[in-house]
Parts: sequence; C-alpha cells; structure tokens
Amino acid sequence: MSTGLRNTWDAWADSVPPLARSSTLEPCHDPAVTATRLAQAALDDQYMVYEAAGGVWHFAAGSAVGLTAHASGITARAAGRTWTSPTDGRPLTVFAAALSALSAAQGAHDGGRHFYGWAAFELAHLLHADPAATGDGPLLHALIPSVEVTLTGDRTEVRAVDEAWLRKVADLLAEPTTRQLPPDGTTPEATERIIAAGTAGYGSAVSRTVEDIRAGLLEKAVVSRKVPLPPGPPVDFPATYLAGRRANTPARSYLLDLGGYRAAGFSPETVLEVGEDGRVSTQPLAGTRARATDPAENERLRAELLTDPKEIHEHTVSVRLAWDEMASVCRPGSVAVEEFMAVRPRGSVQHLASRVTGRLRPDAGPWDAFASLFPAITATGVSKRAALQTLARHEEGPRGLYGGTVFRGNAGGALDAALVLRTLIGEGDETWLRAGAGVTAQSNPEREIEETCEKLRSVAPHLRFT
Repeated sequence: MSTGLRNTWDAWADSVPPLARSSTLEPCHDPAVTATRLAQAALDDQYMVYEAAGGVWHFAAGSAVGLTAHASGITARAAGRTWTSPTDGRPLTVFAAALSALSAAQGAHDGGRHFYGWAAFELAHLLHADPAATGDGPLLHALIPSVEVTLTGDRTEVRAVDEAWLRKVADLLAEPTTRQLPPDGTTPEATERIIAAGTAGYGSAVSRTVEDIRAGLLEKAVVSRKVPLPPGPPVDFPATYLAGRRANTPARSYLLDLGGYRAAGFSPETVLEVGEDGRVSTQPLAGTRARATDPAENERLRAELLTDPKEIHEHTVSVRLAWDEMASVCRPGSVAVEEFMAVRPRGSVQHLASRVTGRLRPDAGPWDAFASLFPAITATGVSKRAALQTLARHEEGPRGLYGGTVFRGNAGGALDAALVLRTLIGEGDETWLRAGAGVTAQSNPEREIEETCEKLRSVAPHLRFT
C-alpha cells in the first residue's frame, strides 16, 4: 500500500469515534422480536440485524461512519468528513486496507470494534472473470456503528459512542412489548402466482446452460431467476423478517437498510467464517429437495436426495472446488472436510451440506480468504470463472445483493459472511425475490424450475405489507 493511501486511511480511522460507553442489561425474552423492534425504531438512517451462530443476535445502527467501494473508487465517511481514493480495479484490496487501518487505530483500546456490511455479486467479475461485466454500481459497503446491541440467552450488552446513544437504546429496551396484530400477508393463491412468474424464460436459460456444459465449457452453473413483486402496498421488511424467521431454520439471518439496499433474509449457508485465531471454514450446500410436513414423506425425500446422481455430482464438485479455494490461503496440510453430505433443513427445503476447514497462512488474512471463496461456489458454479461467464450470458440483468454476502467482522481479524439467498431485497422503488438451481449435464428444465419454486416458498408465504 502506498504511503499516500496509508495516510488517507489512517486519517479516516483516527476520526472514527470509539464505542466508549457500555452497559449490561437483563436478557430479553425473545431476541428476534427485540432485534426487530430496534430496527423498527428508526434510530438512524442505516441499520443491520445479524443473527450469528449459537443463537446470538446483533443489532447495529448509525450513519456517520462508513465505507462504500465501486470498481474505480472508494469513499469513506467519519466526523462529518469524506475521504475518497481510486481503487485501480482492486476495490476489495483497498476496502480491506481501510478496515485494517481501523484495526490499528482502535485495536489497542477497542479490539472488539465491529463492522457490518455487504458485498454485491458483481464483485465476482473483478475477482475471477471479466472486469467489464462488473458494472458501475457499488460493490462493497460497510457500516461502523454508533451503537451496537448484542442479545444472548443470559444478557443484553449495549455499546455506544456516547451516553446519549446508550440512554436512547436502554430506554427503548425498557419499554414493554405491546402485542400488535401482524400486517397482512399474501394468500396461498397470491403466493403461488408470485412464485410462478418468469418460469418459461428460466427454463430456456437452463436449457442453454446445459448445452454449454455438454459442450465442455464448464461443469456446473447456478442459474437464477428474478421475481419482482407486483404493484401494491409496500412490503414491511421488519414484519416479513420476523414472520419468515419463525418459519425458517437458517444458518444466518439478517434484516438491513444499509448502503442503498433493504433486505430480510434467511441464509442457508456461510460463505466463510474466520476466527481471530486464523481458523477458517466454508459450508457449501448443494443438492436440494423440498421439505414435507408429513414425516414419512419428508424421510422419503431425504433418502431420494442422498441417492440422486445429479444432486450428488452437483454437491461433490462444489466441495472439491471449496477445498481448492481454501488450500490457496491456508497452511499446507491444514485443510480438511469436517462434515460431508449431511442433510440440513433450511425452511421449505433440505440440502446436502458439507464443511471444509483450514488454518490461514501467516501471510494471509480474512479478506484474502474472502477474495478466494467469494462468491460462494453454490451461487456460481464450477469452474467459477466459466460459471460467471455463463451466468452473464444467460441471466437477465445484474444480481446485485443476491448471491453476494452480508457480513459482520471485527478489528481483531474475525469475519462472518452469510450467503445472500432466500432473501427479500429492495432497492429504490423496486422489491423482489430471487432463486436459483444448480444446473449440470444431467439437469432438466422442469426439475430446476420446480427447485426454484421450492426455495421461493421459504420467503414468499411470509411477505407482509404495510
């Protein structure tokens, strides 16, 4: 990193106020409800709820400090000032450098300082494929919050930049929870009409992708379809999140209004998890069947999933590539498959799931692992470069947040990044769902259309409107 760039980020990091005030409160009865109430309170222009591993929920809010990266430049804000810098086509590198400066500036007295953000799918074209396909939209955004609330089973922890923020949140948490009638949802008939939109065009995209695979251009591509919501009352994102979380079994969940996107999602897997000790893991899920309400039927579908040659092939090639990507940033001999082809329930579907782990090399950090593993194999395909080129040909328009990540990290080197699937997304006046299926040489359009419908039922029945 050049001296000028280092000085830019040092000046920005020195302007970021620490979370100097903290308090520990009584545990809440229902962390999902409490986190959603905090989101609904409109404490600031930007916020994120992030459900991490182990039943721990985080809420972060603030708009004074943040980072936004495009392909050509990055902008940072703090203390009423703005810093800009070119990225020379390497936005992730410069983004990581800025966060590293924050770690150096605050690590000594605030090593637990966290950031929350997202990465758009189009960042993948810069990392692995054709930079010209990246577009000019934002690729990365991070919030360094003014207040952060952590909800665990035995306590509620609040950290804030000043006493005013601390008191504002404490007063809100002290208010009694009032029982309100939930907003209106969609009828089953309306849900199915939403889910069925655009299936014919999607079937054609699957057929063209199968032709590419049989021609030897790639092994697998995860082809998706966008489902815009029809005109009508605005979607209530917090209410949708709460209703959807009750019905889903995600690896991570999130609710956000951040950097131009609104989202309520129930991620089936993590792209990567990095600990401060350098342990890194990724959790590829590939291979899908619906989940049935009848136990016998559900077990039949599970057995079918475990013996279907197409689903097994799709999963194993994903695990193989995950291993290769982990090995590129991990210590020799440290990469292992700790779980292979387990079946995990994820809302309306069940997936084949594996976990690949390793230890980062001494010269590699969390963002090096991110650069290798992003985007998830299970949202792109094999090989990743060829799959990205195929998706650019056969999908309509950019994906944006879909297939990217929502993440939480800290100044000590930890990073937890959830794959953005099973998510309601809003940008400007538009709101949509999106779902995909892994296409291989054995695929047929009818089954892949059915799979996208199965996945959309994790979210669509739980839409709520204002």
